[in-house]
Amino acid sequence: MDERPVAEGGEGWDARPMLAAERGGFIDRHGLWSQRQYAAAAQARRVIDELGLELVRFSFADQHGVLHGKTLTRAAVPAAFRSGVTAPSSLLLKDSSGRSVLPVFTADAAHGFAGAGDVVLVPDPTTFRVLPWAGKTGWVLCDLRFPDGSAVPYCTRSLLRGQLGRLADAGYDLTVGVELEFHVFRAEEAAMAADRVGAPGAPGRPPRVSPVSSGAQLLHEEGLDRVDDLVQLLQRGLQRLDLPLRSIELEFGPSQLEITLQATGAAAAGDHVMLTRSAIRQLCHRAGYHATFMSRPAGTATASTGWHLHQSLRSRSNGQAAFDPGPDEELMSSTARHWLGGLLAHAPAAAAFTTPTVNGYKRYLPFSLAPDRVLWGADNKGAMVRVVGGGSDTGARLENRSGEPAANPYLYIASQIVSGLDGLARGTDPGPPTENPYAAEATLLPRSLGEAVTALAQDPAFADAFGRDVVDWYSRIKRDEFARYLAHVSDWEQREYFDLF
Repeated sequence: MDERPVAEGGEGWDARPMLAAERGGFIDRHGLWSQRQYAAAAQARRVIDELGLELVRFSFADQHGVLHGKTLTRAAVPAAFRSGVTAPSSLLLKDSSGRSVLPVFTADAAHGFAGAGDVVLVPDPTTFRVLPWAGKTGWVLCDLRFPDGSAVPYCTRSLLRGQLGRLADAGYDLTVGVELEFHVFRAEEAAMAADRVGAPGAPGRPPRVSPVSSGAQLLHEEGLDRVDDLVQLLQRGLQRLDLPLRSIELEFGPSQLEITLQATGAAAAGDHVMLTRSAIRQLCHRAGYHATFMSRPAGTATASTGWHLHQSLRSRSNGQAAFDPGPDEELMSSTARHWLGGLLAHAPAAAAFTTPTVNGYKRYLPFSLAPDRVLWGADNKGAMVRVVGGGSDTGARLENRSGEPAANPYLYIASQIVSGLDGLARGTDPGPPTENPYAAEATLLPRSLGEAVTALAQDPAFADAFGRDVVDWYSRIKRDEFARYLAHVSDWEQREYFDLF
């Protein structure tokens, strides 16, 4: 964010400290901003004025981790910083195709959603950024409220903050590190073809693409150099967006890349993933590429993509790393062991959040560097959770390797807190580490999204933490997505049976 003051005598808005002009609006009446947010709003308005921004995107993350929102003109931004921006509540009731799953025009419509009435997007000005690829345009993330000021229970960004509050009450803060794999292809279509136009419940044909790298050579320096234009594009865009980019790497599969982000607090990490994924897709689209965070696109069977989530706790009372082993402990502390025990105990239910798409379960294969069962290992990349870093400068941490890169980051991280806190409360023992992650007798990870949603609905820890209504809402949406998949006649079925029987 630009720290320079507005030029004296400029024709910009009043940017006095704490944004006094914003007092009295919806946000102020309901006490939705902290003093830090008021100060950040003043700074955002100074930047808008000084840089002459003409548009600002107000965005929120839906249940699938996809950004929705509105783009406001410069003249409309002050009112949005006072009272938010309205949007249809039905956006929270849709599956991944855009089809509304839950009723809004019937007598049994969910409270607060009847008639597809509005929710209010409340901007968080601490997330304000200037887009480096769109001219004179800003970007800000939002939380959701009902028009009476009450919380929207299905706001995923708020759900994460609620779980971080529970963790703080237990005496800890969570640090998260992100390894995010994805594919980038060269786009072969310059314009939108008619058969790409779909409808809710029936998306159109995906774009035609071609590979940008041949694969088979992990971390191949010359291979990465061959896509240097792409690497430079992503590096410039993400760093100018003030995202904590750490590395860009060439992965094993054709057209497969990975980025890592510097470890940060969990709330910031969720925002960073939301912004990073959207930024990569937008940057690539403008440059003639197609980026996707789908885990296993057609034609990439040699290597699926995952999202490895590193996590560690720090004591709020003394700032000490809570996962580091003590003098008589190996690999990790007892706190880390119990947290790990919780991750394993609730892994089938948490899979609905770590792997929330039908496609992601096709990644759970033996001997693939992706897990297929609920196990932990000491620096073992075949296990679901890898314990790494004990005794090092970075400190002990747990790496959950089960997630897919399409996961909603707020729900993925929140699922780890729900699981870990239950492990701490119960003193759950994770058992011994595995040395044979694909051969050991252990609980298998869910084989499908349907199995994961059933496990979630039956796990009381998530109902207690999120509320039964939230679990039922999410389960209903994901069950509908899975049912549409089961009802679809696939190319495989047509090839297998049409001429045989």
